[in-house]
Amino acid sequence: MQCVRLDPSDNVVTAIRPLEAGTPIETVLTTQLIPSGHKVATADIAQGAPVYKYAQVIGYASQDIAAGAHVHTHNLAFRATDATYEYATDLRPVTPVPEDQRDTFMGYHRENGSVGTRNYIAIVTSVNCSATAARMIADHFTPERLAEYPNVDGVAAFVHGTGCGMAGDGDGFEALQRVMWGYARHPNHGGVLMVGLGCEMNQIDWLLEAYGLKQGPLFHTMNIQNVAGLRRTVELGIEKVAAMLPIANQAQRTPCPASELKVALQCGGSDAWSGITANPALGYACDLLVAQGGTGVLAETPEIYGAEHLLTRRAAERPVGEKLVGLIKWWENYTARNNGSMDNNPSPGNKKGGLTTILEKSLGAAAKGGTTPLTGVYKYAEPVTARGFTFMDSPGYDPASVTGQIAGGCNLVCFTTGRGSAFGSKPSPTIKVATNTEMARRMSEDMDIDAGTILGEGVSVAEKGREIYELFLAVASGEASKSEAQGLGDYEFVPWQIGAVM
Repeated sequence: MQCVRLDPSDNVVTAIRPLEAGTPIETVLTTQLIPSGHKVATADIAQGAPVYKYAQVIGYASQDIAAGAHVHTHNLAFRATDATYEYATDLRPVTPVPEDQRDTFMGYHRENGSVGTRNYIAIVTSVNCSATAARMIADHFTPERLAEYPNVDGVAAFVHGTGCGMAGDGDGFEALQRVMWGYARHPNHGGVLMVGLGCEMNQIDWLLEAYGLKQGPLFHTMNIQNVAGLRRTVELGIEKVAAMLPIANQAQRTPCPASELKVALQCGGSDAWSGITANPALGYACDLLVAQGGTGVLAETPEIYGAEHLLTRRAAERPVGEKLVGLIKWWENYTARNNGSMDNNPSPGNKKGGLTTILEKSLGAAAKGGTTPLTGVYKYAEPVTARGFTFMDSPGYDPASVTGQIAGGCNLVCFTTGRGSAFGSKPSPTIKVATNTEMARRMSEDMDIDAGTILGEGVSVAEKGREIYELFLAVASGEASKSEAQGLGDYEFVPWQIGAVM
């Protein structure tokens, strides 16, 4: 097999390997070298005519394209979509697994009814000014010092570059407050210390009042100014964390139903195979999880642009779909205000891997969400309360997007990649799925699953999806993912900064 055709109506196919000029492809001959993962025209395409892949428009010919020619950025142009939206017209009912037959994992039951997959002590900062103090406190708790607390996964500092020089209300402030609240209440945290400076815009006391957070043996707050300086803050912070450790260590893993899993569905460093192998396989795993009563959370709003009409058709009810369309309109306005384009994504690496326009990328990215009804749409870092397949607003920038999903309650992350990624996250571990075998072998220390076998070895999407789902259960039970084993996740906490820096 030389190429992949995704739908009979498509006028391009995707090359599985580099193709020399004169290679027979279906009924045509290639007219030039076609890199692996790149598109070949299977019919003449006139200038201005649509180019179809996945049976959807991925762009328009910027010049006449001859059958057999390479179709890429030099002859395929982006054009803003003007979709007609349908709601709840493509609902595929989920057959739930009976409760007495549901899968389980070994997790942590919390007093508030939530379930964790890890047991960290978190140091959450309100402002960049307290970042160094938080790092110093966390760095004190070396593996040697934590050895006597085997049920504690670590002490993690969640520091960021904002919290002041910002408006005290509006989208940006509210998003940061939701992130802080989400990490303060996350089920993967057995204890939390919040550290501020004292005079910042993002006041810890306001957060406590707004979200009803109460201090106790496993939840403490402090400000550098009130404690009287950096050194004393670090010393007091170490004392507070040290006092939490014996209590947090009492937590024990017990059987928990798979319905308690809330998985962030992510992709980064995408290539042409993302929408053909890894993303559909993750979508199948998401369908399996939903049948168990669990939750999948898709995000990255700019990376569903041009595919959102497929998701509105899956909306369980019209208001859910309309909320998604509202996010798309907000992003169109947001990029216009900042002199950007929705086609700023794909990245140069995405394009080298065969992707051309955001429309093409989005159609492949949306496959991570499987086929079940869309049950809820959420603001960035908003608590995800609906079960099933859901969506959260976020940028396409992986660290910022995952930060929002974790704040929303995701206790696992599954991340597909074609070009390769060294991403990891805390407190929710990241599972990485490679789209192609060549990269999976080259970055074997980073990839948990090779979805390239779908093309290379004839493994079905269902088989690979089942493999991903089984790994959900194993990692949720404490098995270390590849990124987790390498210690990733301390610097990938990046709250989305919306609005002016003042």
